[in-house]
Amino acid sequence: MRQLLTQILTSDPGIEVIGVANDPFAAREKIKALQPDVLTLDVEMPKMDGLTFLEKLMRAHPMPVVMLSSLTERGCETTLRALSLGAVDFITKPKLDIRTGTLEIAEEIVNKVKAAARARLIVRPAVASGKPAPAHQASAPPPLFNATHKVVAVGASTGGTEALKDFLAPLPPDFPGTVIVQHMPEKFTKQFAERLNSLCRIRVREAADGDRILPGHALIAAGGKHMEVLRRGAEYSVRVFDGEPVNRHKPSVDVLFHSCALQLARNAAGIILTGMGADGARGLLEMRQAGAFTIAQDESSCVVFGMPKEAIALGAAQEVKRLDEIPATILHWLR
Repeated sequence: MRQLLTQILTSDPGIEVIGVANDPFAAREKIKALQPDVLTLDVEMPKMDGLTFLEKLMRAHPMPVVMLSSLTERGCETTLRALSLGAVDFITKPKLDIRTGTLEIAEEIVNKVKAAARARLIVRPAVASGKPAPAHQASAPPPLFNATHKVVAVGASTGGTEALKDFLAPLPPDFPGTVIVQHMPEKFTKQFAERLNSLCRIRVREAADGDRILPGHALIAAGGKHMEVLRRGAEYSVRVFDGEPVNRHKPSVDVLFHSCALQLARNAAGIILTGMGADGARGLLEMRQAGAFTIAQDESSCVVFGMPKEAIALGAAQEVKRLDEIPATILHWLR
């Protein structure tokens, strides 16, 4: 894997691999000596696991880290924990035919390392228990409405796992039905939804085809599937389906936002959060043109100011807000 990553990264003229280490102790010494811009870090390593090393690294020498993880249940949980500790992004290792599988995602690896080099580093406080920190809810307003005809659609990518937690945690339990696309591979989204559900006052779960969109519930698009909104009279539901990647993503934010523009129009709000690339920018513009209320996260609070930047450039965002301002902005719109 170290040889493959070196081969892939050095094939890009914008990246220089200045060091390789086979365990965390060797990595620590090389980081001190070489001062790299980005570190790729495997979850499973000899002598010390990747999570323990990441936690120590973020306390002593914070830097952009891209995690490597296998597509296993344990790998999903560990990767989400790594993102909560401050890792910028992650790459999933293929389980079979590692060489061919890794070479097939070479472009993704290069793009994620380059994005990490430009990322705004947000170091999260350490949690000794190994469990996610409980969401801060002191400023959360009490339930003030019963919104059965509004839907909030959210799209995110790099940095989105923590941004979504920060957005959802303060929301009241009768918040309108919410649909979310977070760029993630299959298997990760179920674990991610369960983690959010343990931290929020609304119920959060991975979406299944035909699920109704209900107040107090958030549905997260399953990794490897697209999700769109359907309207049947006064009822809203989701369609979860396979298909070609859109903007190189599946699920795609544009697919979700496009359906919201067609099916919900001014009964929807669209929010685009931190992320690499432009997925969701055109869909958010369609939502605004259809009468929906639209928000983009501002540069100062983004880990990667890619998707929101593209949306703002297109004129898709009515409001540009810091992440911590977005929940109150949506609640104000609903009132």
